[in-house]
Amino acid sequence: MMRTYEAYFFTATALEWKMLLKPDKYKDILIDSLAFLVAEKRILIHGFVLMDNHIHLIWHICYPNMLQNVQRDFLKYTAQQIKFDLQKHHPDVLNHFEVNAKDRKYQFWERNPLSVPIWSEKVLLQKLHYIHENPVRAGIVKQPEDYFYSSAGFYMAGTSIEGKRNIFPFLSHYYF
Repeated sequence: MMRTYEAYFFTATALEWKMLLKPDKYKDILIDSLAFLVAEKRILIHGFVLMDNHIHLIWHICYPNMLQNVQRDFLKYTAQQIKFDLQKHHPDVLNHFEVNAKDRKYQFWERNPLSVPIWSEKVLLQKLHYIHENPVRAGIVKQPEDYFYSSAGFYMAGTSIEGKRNIFPFLSHYYF
């Protein structure tokens, strides 16, 4: 098994809760980035949900990578890719993310994303349930596994680990 640090519950919110990820093509940018980070052995992903204005992940950071570096790289890369698409296809929407701060012209993610260490399997399962219920609470779907941009289908009840529907091959079953 790959050497990792403890598991983390990670949340990033779009600037001012704007619907940054409403177009699926922007959720796909995040999916591709997560898959890349897993392939590069920087992270293991155990659970996720991508909503229109925020994301939740349960992940392990792989040694020797550092949490703050992985978070920074993930959020910076995804913001850049979304910005490139907005510049090319939706320049009017890009203006909604203009901040003209000292260090940037545009901002897509709120600063200081939430990262909370997960210290027990009980807490991990609570967080996993919480993120999978997000689309249900938002009224998007009736069952968590019906929401595409989520790991809920991977953990569907009534199937063995080997038989789980895994349309996101970068997912790893949680361990503790």
